[in-house]
Amino acid sequence: MSEGNKMAGTATGGMTGTNRAILIAAFILLAAAIGYAIWRDSAPSAAGPAGESAAAPSDQLAALEARTQREPASADAWTALGAAKFDLGDFAGAVAAYEKAVGLSPESAGLWSALGEARVMASDSDPMPAPASEAFDKAIALDAKDPRARYFLAVRKDIGGDHKGAIEDWFALLADTPRGAPWEADLRRTIEQVGAIHKIEVAGRLAATQPRALTPDEMPVAARAIPGPSRAEMEAASQLPKGQQDAMIEGMVSGLEAKLQANPADVDRWIMLMRSRMTLGETAKAAQALKDGIAANPAAAARLKAQAQLLGVPGA
Repeated sequence: MSEGNKMAGTATGGMTGTNRAILIAAFILLAAAIGYAIWRDSAPSAAGPAGESAAAPSDQLAALEARTQREPASADAWTALGAAKFDLGDFAGAVAAYEKAVGLSPESAGLWSALGEARVMASDSDPMPAPASEAFDKAIALDAKDPRARYFLAVRKDIGGDHKGAIEDWFALLADTPRGAPWEADLRRTIEQVGAIHKIEVAGRLAATQPRALTPDEMPVAARAIPGPSRAEMEAASQLPKGQQDAMIEGMVSGLEAKLQANPADVDRWIMLMRSRMTLGETAKAAQALKDGIAANPAAAARLKAQAQLLGVPGA
């Protein structure tokens, strides 16, 4: 990952046709796995949250800002606002929101590393401003495995002239990276680029270093319990007009949220909601789903966080 890239930047400005088809197929398979009657009963009316999820980014941002006014002592509210501002490229705004969040939840390593990343991105000249460096130090003190903090602390070494040390730290992170993690490709690219610039041989080690196997907590719900969408199912979904695809997805996500309101103890559905929000590019809503899922299922916090990290959810 190049030093200017977002660590968890998996979201794009919109979905490709393939992503849209995959998401629809995944919903169909999930519905089959849990029982169609249950899924059907959870479907909301057209006036439900689906309309809200289709709001313009400016409307969504306004709603998040309004929430921080209503709930100024909520770290979750400030985190969601920070993630949204980061996604929109308002890095200074993201810094301000994340600073509020870490002030309210100072024991969250994910929040500190998100703040550090926002401070890096908000800096016009210094590639590692002191406040960003301090935030990464706090994150790593709270969680020595935080991938974003580990990545940027290696960047700090590289900037300081310890190129071999930085590469060693990135290789250590790569060895700890779970298979399918959204930052793996960028991490490998960073190692290649820094190795080439400083004439450090890395090709052999890169070829030999494979992502580790997923733990049971990290195994994606769809991969663990549901077969992947078949080519026929993906093609059938992709044949629908885009407007119908979007309406179907919005209704399915709203149905998922409605079911979670009725039964917040369903951890698999929280993970599916995070996955859906990330696929839709709604990273702030994915972060909120993580917070809500943990609040409803504190005993499953480790599993939810592991899944969220695999999906690239901000703050995980």
